[in-house]
Amino acid sequence: MPTPSNPISTATKGIIHVLPDVLANKIAAGEVVQRPASVVKELIENAVDAGALSIQVNIKKAGSALIQVVDDGCGMEPDDALASFERHATSKLRAIEDLDSLSTLGFRGEALASVSAVAQVELKTRRVQDEAGTLVKIDGGLLVERSPCATPSGTSIAVRNLFYNVPARRNFLKAPSTEFKHIVETFQSQALANPTVAFALVHDEMEVYRLSAAGPGASFDDALLKRVSELFNNRNVDALIRVVESTSYLTIEGFVGAPQTARKSRGDQFLFVNGRYVKSRSLNHAVISSFGELIPSGAYPFFALFLTLDGGHVDVNVHPQKTEIKFDDERGVYGFIKAVVKRGLANAGLAFSVDPTLSNSITIPLSEGQGGSSFTPASKAWSFTSTDGDGGGGLRGPEILGSETLDPRTFDIASFPSANVMSDGKVRLPSRVDSETNPGAAEQAVQESSRAIWQLHERYLLTPIRTGLMVLDQQAAHERILYEQAMSAMSGGMAASQQLLFPRTIDFDPAEFTLLEELLPDLQTLGFDLELFSGRSVLVRGVPSDVRLGAEEVILEEILDQYRSNLDSLQLDARENLARSMARRSAIKPGRVLKREEARALIDQLFACRMPYADPVGRPTMIKMPMEELAKRFGKGGRG
Repeated sequence: MPTPSNPISTATKGIIHVLPDVLANKIAAGEVVQRPASVVKELIENAVDAGALSIQVNIKKAGSALIQVVDDGCGMEPDDALASFERHATSKLRAIEDLDSLSTLGFRGEALASVSAVAQVELKTRRVQDEAGTLVKIDGGLLVERSPCATPSGTSIAVRNLFYNVPARRNFLKAPSTEFKHIVETFQSQALANPTVAFALVHDEMEVYRLSAAGPGASFDDALLKRVSELFNNRNVDALIRVVESTSYLTIEGFVGAPQTARKSRGDQFLFVNGRYVKSRSLNHAVISSFGELIPSGAYPFFALFLTLDGGHVDVNVHPQKTEIKFDDERGVYGFIKAVVKRGLANAGLAFSVDPTLSNSITIPLSEGQGGSSFTPASKAWSFTSTDGDGGGGLRGPEILGSETLDPRTFDIASFPSANVMSDGKVRLPSRVDSETNPGAAEQAVQESSRAIWQLHERYLLTPIRTGLMVLDQQAAHERILYEQAMSAMSGGMAASQQLLFPRTIDFDPAEFTLLEELLPDLQTLGFDLELFSGRSVLVRGVPSDVRLGAEEVILEEILDQYRSNLDSLQLDARENLARSMARRSAIKPGRVLKREEARALIDQLFACRMPYADPVGRPTMIKMPMEELAKRFGKGGRG
C-alpha cells in the first residue's frame, strides 16, 4: 500500500492515539461492507461508473468464498490502480461544490479500502491504450503484490474469503440462501438501473442470469420492459402499467404491476433516484397507498420507478451505503409519486378510489383473496350493512351455523384442568407440560357435538359455554392446527399428500429456487411432491391435503416468502421456521365463510392439539366472556 499521507498516522500524543490505516479501514468496513451483497453493489457501481457495457458477477458459496466482478470499462493505469485502495481516494470529486451535482454512483472512495481491509482482494486492470495491465493484491489491508500482467481491457476485481480476519463479523452472516437472496436483489436493482448494459450472474459455476443489453436506438420504456422480462421470467409484462409524468422540478417514469400480480412479500419493489437505487419507506408507502383497496392489506405490488430531479434538491451523502437519501421537499415528492401512480392506474381502467382531478377512473369489485385451505367458501351465514356511518358493520339477518337450539350442557372451557380463565375473560396459556400431563383436557372440549356455533364477520367463531361465551379466532386456530401437523410430519411422520391430475411446472426466481432446494427434504415430508429441474423450474406432482388444488404456486411462493421473513426477524431452527411459515401461509384468512361442518371440524381439531390455546407465535386462539361480565355490561350487576 502507498505510504499514508498523514505523517502522524501512527504517532501517540499523550493518551490520544491516531489509529493506523489498516485498523481504521476495518472499522469503516463495518458500515460500508455489511454482507456479501454490499460488496457486489459497490463493485458493480464502480464498473458502471467506468463506462462498462458488459458486467459479469461470479459468486461462490453465497459470496463468502468469492465475489468477482469483471467489466469492459475504461480500466486504470498502474498508479491509479494502487491509489484506488487508499481511503477516500476517488476520481469523481475535485471540490466540495461537486457534491451538489453528483452524476456518478461511487464517490466517497471508501469501497475498495473497506473491502480490502476484511478480505483478500485481487485487482487486474488495463486501459485500451496500454500494452500491459496491472495486478494488485491486497490481503487484509496490506499490499502483497503489485506487478504488470496480461489481462483484457477493463477491470476484474476478485474478493475472496470475506471477513476471514474478522471472525465475529463472519459469524453474523445469515444462512447461504439468505445471503444469496440479498445478492440477487442487489444484482436485479443494478441490472434494472442500467438496461443498456449487459449483465451476467454466475453462482457456484451455474449461470443464474444472462441479460442482453437493449439494442441501439431502443427507447427507455422498451429497454426497461425487456430487462424486466429477462430478470423476472415469471413476470407477465402484459400486466405492467406504464407510469410517466414530468414537471419542471421532477420527472417520474417506469412501471407498476397490475393489482392481481401483488404478492405477500416486499420484494420486487425498485425505486431509483437519478439512476441510483434507493430505499425509502416513505416513497414506497406512496406507491403502495396509491393502489388503495385494489390490493388487500399485507400485499405489495411490483414496481420499478425512476425519479429524475436536479441534484441540488436531493442529498445522497447521508449513509455510507448511499441507499438512503433526503429530499429538500420530501412531502412534495411523496404526493407527486402517489398522484402519478394513481393516474397510471386510472388510465389502465384500474382505479378504486382516485383523486377527483384524475380522469378515466372507474370502480371495480375486489376479487376474493386466494387461500390455501381446504375450508372452502360457502353461502354467507351473516350479512352486514353500515348502520353508524363510521364504516362499522351492522348485523342483518343472522343465521346460526346449524339449526341447533342453545344447549346448556355445552362444553365449559373454565372446567379444563389446563386452562386458567382470568378475570378479564382471557385464557392464561398453559405450559406444554400442562398439556402433556392432562391429555384428557382436550377431550372434554369436544364431548358435546350439538353445540351451536356462529361465524362473526367471517373472522371469529362464537359458541356458548356453560359459564358464558367463547370467541375463537378462526385463522389463529387453523395456524395452530397446521403448525402441529407440520412439526409432527417433520419429526418422523409423513403428511398426507393429494396428487395433481396434471402435474404443474413452476418457474422460480434464483433466490426462491435456491431456498426451495435447501428446504426440499422437509417440504416433501409436509406433503409436497416436488422434482427440481435445471433452469430454476420445479415439477409439482402433489401438495399437502390442506392446500387447495390450483393454489400450488401461490402457496409455495408465500411459504418461501414467510420463511425468509422469519429468518430476518426471528431466531428459529429450520424446521420450526418452516412449520410456522407453512401454518401462516396455508391457514384460512379472514373473509372465509365456513360451513357448519367445517366450523365444527376446526374447533375439534384445535382441542386435539397439544397446545390449543395459542397460535405458533403465542397469540391467543380464543377468549371467554363469563356470564358475570355479560350481566355487568347490561347493567344488571348481581341481580341475575
